[in-house]
Amino acid sequence: MRKPPQAPGRHVTSRHRQQQAETQKMSPAPADELGFKPLDGGWGWVVVFGAHISIGFAYSTPKVLSIFFKEIQEDLGASFSEIALISSIMLAAMYAGGPVSSVLVKRYGSRPVVMLGGLMCGVSMVTASFGNSIIYLYLCIGIIGGCGLSLNLNASLTIISKYFLARRPLANGLAMAGSPVFLCFVAPLNQYLLVKFGWRGSLLILGGLMLNCCVAGALMRPVVPPSKPSACTLQKKVEEQPNDCNTKLKRSWMKNAKKFLDVSFFKDRGFVIYLIGSVMFIFGAYAPIVFLPAYAINQGVEEYSAAYLLSIMGFVDMFVRPGTGLVANSKWIRPRIQYFFSFAVAFNGTCHLLCPLMKSYALLVVYAVFFGVSFGMVFALIFECLMDLMGNQRFPSAVGLVTILECFPMLLGPPAAGFLVDISHDYKYLFLMCGSVITTGGVFLFIMNIYNYHMLKKEKTAKDREQNGGAMADQVEMKRTPEAEMERTEPEAEDGAQGDACPEDVETPN
Repeated sequence: MRKPPQAPGRHVTSRHRQQQAETQKMSPAPADELGFKPLDGGWGWVVVFGAHISIGFAYSTPKVLSIFFKEIQEDLGASFSEIALISSIMLAAMYAGGPVSSVLVKRYGSRPVVMLGGLMCGVSMVTASFGNSIIYLYLCIGIIGGCGLSLNLNASLTIISKYFLARRPLANGLAMAGSPVFLCFVAPLNQYLLVKFGWRGSLLILGGLMLNCCVAGALMRPVVPPSKPSACTLQKKVEEQPNDCNTKLKRSWMKNAKKFLDVSFFKDRGFVIYLIGSVMFIFGAYAPIVFLPAYAINQGVEEYSAAYLLSIMGFVDMFVRPGTGLVANSKWIRPRIQYFFSFAVAFNGTCHLLCPLMKSYALLVVYAVFFGVSFGMVFALIFECLMDLMGNQRFPSAVGLVTILECFPMLLGPPAAGFLVDISHDYKYLFLMCGSVITTGGVFLFIMNIYNYHMLKKEKTAKDREQNGGAMADQVEMKRTPEAEMERTEPEAEDGAQGDACPEDVETPN
């Protein structure tokens, strides 16, 4: 019995559809990237506590060092601009070391990287206490200490993304709250140490305190999948990715090179939008913090009251960050968290634009409160939004690239603001410049996120239409194939019947 011939495009199309289905299974959900669903709790809260300590030292140390600047300036005979470069170099090194930190985290995990960063921070402060030149302090505090802070920051953020998925905004908010908490407590502690032991003894004690980052790193236990994959799962993965060990070893060096500085992120539309907005925010973010006490004194406020404005800002920021994490974790905000981040950036810039109108101390307190609210909202969301865009697997490389690019506006922002004060002899232009740049960045993020979400929806609709069109083509082809076979088989049967009839007519006797 003859088998009906099969349509040539049938197996090709079905095989293509099977490959598409496998590709969809292998792709984009964060839980699928990890290979298991994060626990969103348990030991993860201990990891958040360790990240709280690590991130607290990372962001507060460059700010609280300014308490020692006057004493260092008198002791070493340096100018104020040379002394101010210590914090600038430290912040720039913290951001520039992002790609190196990302590579180390991928290779060794977060626990040893954070412990190494804490050790570097402690050693940098201890060695700086013996310094006799400003260049020596640049090397010890700025470069070595900044690189140590970079290891602490990136590794802490990465381990949180592995322990949390559903509650990740809340976990990030609690971890990022370490910055204002440590700012509130370490700043008066440094003032007390300076009075009792001088700047050298204070740096020595501060170095010992920063060794607690090693303890925080020890709490960051590596994530272990809940169960080992079965033999069938392993076999399926081998079939889906048929690469032998030798090929993987040959290509591993290329992958490691790309991990250091992966420029393929610039092909991602959402990443480029996020990068531009965050760079504009970083450019104007820190200058208002540095010059707020000086601006208050210029308005006739007492020195202690002016310094207290930063404490008010830090105290408000302390509660806003975890609160923002709770709000961002809600079902109404989480799907469109990029809009929430855009609002926070624009809100922060608007506060700076209104600051020159604050002439009395009561109004400056109101400004400090709103400054703390907006600043805390931005920093509670800034890395969560990047995780939302890139996913857990790509986040370490993405945050490394973002931080190294943000080190340039970090270096240029405060000097540019100081230059405006020097030429105008008025602080209001400083706040107007920072506020206008940040507000522009927030509006840019909002408009471009609308465009990005529209394009993503349009691309998804086109992809679904293409897949549905392929499915309909397969169904039509499957329906047409039996009909064609029947049409082709019936004439053959008739011809065969006629062929058999002819010999019978010939052999029939007359």
